Amino acid sequence: MSFNIGLSGLYAANKQLDVTGNNIANVATTGFKSSRAEFADIYAAAKLGTGHNAIGNGVNLSAVSQQFTQGDVNGSGGTLDMAIQGGGFFVQKGSDGSLQYTRNGAFSADKDGYITNNTGTSRLQGYAADADGKIIKGGLTDLRLNLSNLPPKASSKVDSTSNLNASAPAINQATKPFDPTDTSSFTTQYSTTLYDTQGNSHAMVQYMVKTDANKWMSYTLIDGRNPDGTAISGIAGVAPRGSLLTFDTSGTLSTITIPPSATSNTTLTITDWKPGALENGAWKYNGAAANPAGVAINMANITQYNSASYRNPPITDGYATGQITGLKIDGSGVMFATFSNQQSKAIGQLSLASFNNEQGLQPAGGTAWKETFASGQPGYDVPQAGTLGSIVANALENSNVNLTTELVNLIKAQSNYQANAKTISTESTINKTLLQMT
Repeated sequence: MSFNIGLSGLYAANKQLDVTGNNIANVATTGFKSSRAEFADIYAAAKLGTGHNAIGNGVNLSAVSQQFTQGDVNGSGGTLDMAIQGGGFFVQKGSDGSLQYTRNGAFSADKDGYITNNTGTSRLQGYAADADGKIIKGGLTDLRLNLSNLPPKASSKVDSTSNLNASAPAINQATKPFDPTDTSSFTTQYSTTLYDTQGNSHAMVQYMVKTDANKWMSYTLIDGRNPDGTAISGIAGVAPRGSLLTFDTSGTLSTITIPPSATSNTTLTITDWKPGALENGAWKYNGAAANPAGVAINMANITQYNSASYRNPPITDGYATGQITGLKIDGSGVMFATFSNQQSKAIGQLSLASFNNEQGLQPAGGTAWKETFASGQPGYDVPQAGTLGSIVANALENSNVNLTTELVNLIKAQSNYQANAKTISTESTINKTLLQMT
C-alpha cells in the first residue's frame, strides 16, 4: 500500500508543479488569473463507512481552481485598450458565433472597423448607438467604429450672458443713424458664428446702441446684411432692422420690441434668414437653407449694470461637417467619437458579463473562458451597473500572479516530491529486507 500512497503523492506533487509553473509562465499575460491546485485525501470505505483505525490510501487532485482576484491596472496608451476595475468580463464573439469571456482588454480595430481581440479572431460585444448618438440597449451586437464624417447641423439657438454698460453715453439716432461701418454710431458689438444646413459658417454680428436711459437698440446682421440678404445701404428704402431692448430700474431686461410692433419677453427669433455670400460684389444664395424654425437668440441673460460691457462665449447648437479625430471611452463603457468640429457623439457602449459561479467557467485559451452548466448563465449589463466594475480606458489589467508566492510554492512542491519519493524508497528497502529474511 505504501507504494500506492507514495505514487499518489508523487502525482499530486507533480500536478502542483504543473500549476505553479503555468502561473509563473503567465506572469506577464494580460488579464491572466492564477490557478491553485487543490488536493483531497483518499480513504477506502464500505457502505457503512470506514473503521476507527482506517489508514488512508494517499492523495488525489480534487480541483484546479482559478483565482479571480483583481490584477493591477496600468496605463498602456493604446486607444482601444481597456481594463475592468472591479467585477465582470468583456464579451467577445468568435467567428463560429460562440461567446467567450475575458479580462484581457487589449483590443484593436480590423480593416472593417470592428473592434476585435488582439488576435483578430473575436469581436467585442456591446450595444449600438443610433444616428443621434443614443444608445440602443437591446441585444448584443458587434461593436464597430464608424469613421464617416459627422453631418452638419443648422443653428437653431444662441445663448449667452452679457452686460451693457449703464453709464455709456446715449447716441442720438436722429443725427447719428446706425451704420455698421461707423463705430461712433453704436455702443458695442458681439459676434457669433451660425451654420446653415450644408455646414457653411456665417458671421452674425449684434450691434448695441444706447438710445436713452434703460433703452437700447439691437441690430442683427448676418454676413454684413439683413438676415434676408438685403443690403442695409445702397438700396433705396432698405434700412437695418433694429429691435428695442427695454430694461427696468434694476438693470434686468424687461421686453424686446420687434418692428413694427411685435413684443417678445426675452427672445429674438430670426425666421427670415437666407444663407448666402457676396460673389463678385453681388449677393448670391449658396443653395443651402437655414433652420426651418429660425434662430432663437436668447437675450434673457443680458443685464444693464454700471460696469464695462462684455459678453461671455456664446453657446450654439449648430456646427460644420466634422471628421473623426479620436475616440474616448468613459467609465460606463460608452465610446465617444470626437470630431474636428469640436463635437462628440456616442457610437456604442460595451457590455460586461457576470456569473453566479466564476469557478465553474471553462478556460478556453487565449485568456478567455466559456460558459458551462456549473457557471450558470451569464448576466449582461453595462459597466458600473450592479456589481459590475468600471472601465479604465487606455489601460490594461496585469496578471494577478504573485511571483514570490509561486516561487515558494515551487520549493514546497519540490520538497513534497522528494518526501514522497523517499516513501517509495523506504518501502522498497523494507521489502528487500523481508525477502532476505526468507
